[in-house]
Amino acid sequence: MKYTQMTPEEAAALIEDGDTLSFSGFSMTGTPRVVTEALAKRAAAEHEAGRPFKVSLFTGAITGDKLDDALAEVHAVDRRMPFNGSPLMRKAINNGEVNYLDMHLTMVGQYVRYGFLGKVDWCIIEAVEVTDLGEITLTAGVGCVDTYAQVADKIIIELNSAYDHRIRGMHDIYTPVDPPRRDVIPIYKPSDRIGSPILKVDPKKIVAIVPCHYRYNVPPFAPIDATTRKLGKNVVDFLSNEFRVGHLHSGILPIQSGVGNISNAVLDALKEATDIPPFTLYTEVLQDKGVELIDMGRCTFASTGSLYLSDSYYDKVMENIDFYKEHIILRPYELSNHPEIVRRLGVITINTALEVDLYGNVNSTHIMGTKMMNGVGGSADFARNAYTSIFICPSIAKKGTISAIVPYVTHVDSSEHSVMVVITEQGVADLRGKTPRQRAEIIIENCAHPSYRPLLHEYLELALKEGGHTPMSLDHCFDFHKEYRKSGDMHNVIFD
Repeated sequence: MKYTQMTPEEAAALIEDGDTLSFSGFSMTGTPRVVTEALAKRAAAEHEAGRPFKVSLFTGAITGDKLDDALAEVHAVDRRMPFNGSPLMRKAINNGEVNYLDMHLTMVGQYVRYGFLGKVDWCIIEAVEVTDLGEITLTAGVGCVDTYAQVADKIIIELNSAYDHRIRGMHDIYTPVDPPRRDVIPIYKPSDRIGSPILKVDPKKIVAIVPCHYRYNVPPFAPIDATTRKLGKNVVDFLSNEFRVGHLHSGILPIQSGVGNISNAVLDALKEATDIPPFTLYTEVLQDKGVELIDMGRCTFASTGSLYLSDSYYDKVMENIDFYKEHIILRPYELSNHPEIVRRLGVITINTALEVDLYGNVNSTHIMGTKMMNGVGGSADFARNAYTSIFICPSIAKKGTISAIVPYVTHVDSSEHSVMVVITEQGVADLRGKTPRQRAEIIIENCAHPSYRPLLHEYLELALKEGGHTPMSLDHCFDFHKEYRKSGDMHNVIFD
């Protein structure tokens, strides 16, 4: 079938006010950008002429400045889901301009296929090649494109010549059958391949091919500093001890680690942890450090949804693609995060918290309980089904004026029932088998910054006077947050 080639501007002109757009990709990688950049310019012109123009955006996760930033800047977004990393979009979400749906990533596909979120008009896909039969070779990020392409009325393909067609064969595209006909998802080890190396779509739905050439330019992570280095070491020391006490008697289980500076430090620490045998990764995103672990033989296989790699590391993977195809697989996040698979494989999950309370509840998403940061992403998908669920964070923020260990979190993303271990640069709190009262003592002593421990103990004494299985003072549980809003320093709290 012969497809119509268009410029980004011509393709953007097909999109109408009120349409819902879905996208390939997971993180910046695999996410289209030239059509949305052109669409932002068109939206600005429409607004200048006094005409309304807004669209809804269903993405894989974080996108980039040419999608979220560009459209948020010109006030062209009505709805957004399921995960965001754009400062401009975050501002629009928090001021109520954009209707944001924060979702567990593993549920997005089923929500969309069931029609809970309404009609999807467009799927825009970044690809390295497409055949006349509608066989698409994706680039370095998958996300939820298997579902989006299935349900969308029309498809636009950004054919990106900056990336190499040799990546074909690294993907494993598989969409679970919806209930009540869903069968076992037959992944029994991270390296199992159960789907297709290509995304197959109805070629009649492809209305435009947009030739383009761009690199992702993934920004480097902040250098590992003393705090993140100690945090990473504490994680590795905990895992090493799990071997010593027999909790991992049959060998290391697959590891999941989130994306970001802190997770990067954990992966770096694993490079030197020779008392931990080689392991596999069953995770959402593979960073540069993950490639280093594969090169060293420390990681024997990585199942992921995205190659979130700097340009130099991506080029390295492409130059040695035959080797890396034997060690990396790219999946939709309905598989990479799926509870059935995470539970079956016994994944050890490591995710980042914004704040943790004395009972083990985790806030991953909201600043001061109201301001959305990015979203829950896949952290709870993994934590709720993990063999061992670990949450990590520095004990303090904003030069010590904020304690990440608080009497009670202002928003709960992963409850105490899902959180097994809390780790900061101060130490490790193993919460398994502990009551709420015991958890509080362990978290204060092992994870809180020393400058906040007296205040946390003072709060706990007040809470214990209230009694109950979970001791809590309703009068004082948010005093840390209220004091920060008042004076800018949680140290100044006075319990009266």
